[in-house]
Order: sequence, then C-alpha cells, then structure tokens
Amino acid sequence: MKRTLFVLILIVFNIAIDQISKFWIRANVTKHSKSEIIGDYLTLHNVENAGAFLGMGSELNPTMRAIFLLIIPIAVMVYVLYLIFKDKNLDTYSLIGFCCIVGGGMANIYDRFIYGSVTDFLHIDLGGVFRTGIFNVADMSVMLGLGLLITGNILLNKKQKTSK
Repeated sequence: MKRTLFVLILIVFNIAIDQISKFWIRANVTKHSKSEIIGDYLTLHNVENAGAFLGMGSELNPTMRAIFLLIIPIAVMVYVLYLIFKDKNLDTYSLIGFCCIVGGGMANIYDRFIYGSVTDFLHIDLGGVFRTGIFNVADMSVMLGLGLLITGNILLNKKQKTSK
C-alpha cells in the first residue's frame, strides 16, 4: 500500500507541476514572445506545439495525429502503469523513472486532448552543439525518468557483473 501511494503521489506531482507551469505561462506570457531568463542561454517563450518532439507529426492529418499523439501514447502509459504495479521488484531508480515518464507523458496527453496542442516555454542555448528545442516541465519529467532508467540499468548491470 505504501508503494502504491508513493507511485500515485509521484505521478500526480509530475502532472501538477507541469500543469501549474503551463497555466502560468498561458496567463502571463505573450504568445510567440521571447524573454531572457539568463541572457540568451535560457529563454522563456509561449508556443503551442501541435506535434510531438520538436513539432514532429504536427503536419499529420487529424486522424493520424490522434492515433500517434493520443491513442498510442495512452496505450503506452497504461502498459507502463501496469508494469509499475505488477513488478514489485523494480529498483528505486526504475520505479521513480517510470513514474516521471508516466506523469510527464500524461500531462502532455492531457494538453493534446483538452487544447489540441502542448504548451512549450523553455529554451536552452549554450552555443554550438548544446541547443534544445522549446520544451516544458512534462518533457523534463520524461527526460529525467529516462535518465533514471538508464542509471538504474547501468547500476544493475554492474551489480550483476560484480556478483558473478
């Protein structure tokens, strides 16, 4: 029961901080504007992304967009939730990682369902190669989750090699 509550709180927390940040952006930042937070290195925007990562899929017809940006992601989120609750032996990194991925994924799915697009607002440009697209808190949750999954997998592999 404690584990289930932890999972639910973590997922809801990820959704909540994303939705609160997007609500604030929609209410306080002019659409298509650019404001410096830390010079040109970190900037604040208000853009609507009808697609997925870097706008991919935004030019699809509405039926295909619904399939690839709503139906399939919902199915994946349901499957990951099933795995979280079924596999009681997930290591802490993987458990938190999957919760971040589900929370971030569900937050963006909610936006697509309610608004028809996802509000993105942060951009990092450290010059040269390290430059991001415009992203949001849900995207950060998904990336953090992926990083935790990779870290957990690396640590598990090292542990297994050591025990052999």
